[in-house]
Amino acid sequence: MAHSMPAPPAVADADLDAWCLRWLGSGVSETLFTATHLSAVVGVRLKDDREVVVKVRPAAARLAVCTAVQQALWHAGFPCPRPLLGPVPFGAYAAHAEVLVPGGEALPVGGDAAERYAALLADLVRQAPRPQGVGVLAPHPPWTAWDHEHGGVWPPPDDRDADLNAQPGSAWLDDVARRVQRRLRELPAGPTVVGHGDWYAENLRWRDGQPWAVHDWDSLISAPEPVIVGLAAAVWTIGAEHGAATVDESAAFVEAYQRAAGLRWSAEQVQASWAAGLWVDAFDAKKLALDGIDWLSPDDADERLRRAGA
Repeated sequence: MAHSMPAPPAVADADLDAWCLRWLGSGVSETLFTATHLSAVVGVRLKDDREVVVKVRPAAARLAVCTAVQQALWHAGFPCPRPLLGPVPFGAYAAHAEVLVPGGEALPVGGDAAERYAALLADLVRQAPRPQGVGVLAPHPPWTAWDHEHGGVWPPPDDRDADLNAQPGSAWLDDVARRVQRRLRELPAGPTVVGHGDWYAENLRWRDGQPWAVHDWDSLISAPEPVIVGLAAAVWTIGAEHGAATVDESAAFVEAYQRAAGLRWSAEQVQASWAAGLWVDAFDAKKLALDGIDWLSPDDADERLRRAGA
């Protein structure tokens, strides 16, 4: 059975103009860019010359918590766009506005990139509010939701109508995911923190080698720190003219994070990082198998399982 999924919002110019006038006090002078995937993202110049980004997506209680964390991080000096308001209604959807931070580029993978990406995540985790003080970020995005409450191994993907639990052609990934889930339930990974659940190169912008802007604040999660780091270690290379992280690139990230944060994890905490990273790799592989794309090799999965103690 396919899971129903809301269609991406269609944002008419007149509706956007009216929304900006009502909520931001100025109508739209010019559209700067548009992008649509799970949400509609529109960059606009308002008639009062402010440049803002409006993001329209299905309403969810967690979005207000995401915005509150982004606001706190902006006030702390973390490189992220300043939220202006939201989420507030936009027709049947919810919308959020933030200041446009133009420019910047992806930082190429190589050299000391692992150290830079990991140190920036460590800064985010250190400066973010504690989970107990911000509200509930669950349900987490499915690629991070190894502990989801849906039936079966896999949660519903958020970008297609498909039941990943009914795909026998990639059944070996179901076994990988079960072993990851079992291992993460066993491991004492530590207290939860707030972190970014989609820490991949395309969401980070740099200028002259320095962090310029982190995007995609819908993807915040609360989880033990090694889990957040493991998820990032699997994907941090994606988008910088590079695919998924190799085992060595994941290992470099986990080590670099501990150095940047002044931590020395136990063997079990390091294993939790490897297990969490394999969850996102296996989830992406399960989904991409529907398109005939091989994302994760059995050899790579075996090595990551070994490092996870699973």
